[in-house]
Amino acid sequence: QVQLVESGGGGVQPGGSLRLSCVASGLTASFSRYSMSWFRQAPGKDREFVSAIFRSGGSTHYAESVKGRFTISRDSVKNTVYLQMNSLKPEDTAIYYCAASQSIILSSVRTANAYAYWGQGTQVTVSS
Repeated sequence: QVQLVESGGGGVQPGGSLRLSCVASGLTASFSRYSMSWFRQAPGKDREFVSAIFRSGGSTHYAESVKGRFTISRDSVKNTVYLQMNSLKPEDTAIYYCAASQSIILSSVRTANAYAYWGQGTQVTVSS
């Protein structure tokens, strides 16, 4: 059973930084064969795409709202995907979820229901 465990959330002031981690276990194939993504959900809002790193070639994708501030990366030795978040804003406050898919196609990386596996989420709060 594939499991995803996020960590690294917390409270930070506007302009601050956090690095989220998501460790994958129980994989049925090499970690590099999985596309990994981050989504977030703020209270009263739908879950929204934040960033993705595609399998194998590792192309990266970002929501316009985080482009230039967030960076996604992966470590295939540690089976971990990271989300470095800089210049955080209050509107970045949300629960951040890690998602994985072995079969997703590139055109669907921003679509939540295209992912088979999800973590439990980690809270990020940006407030002064």
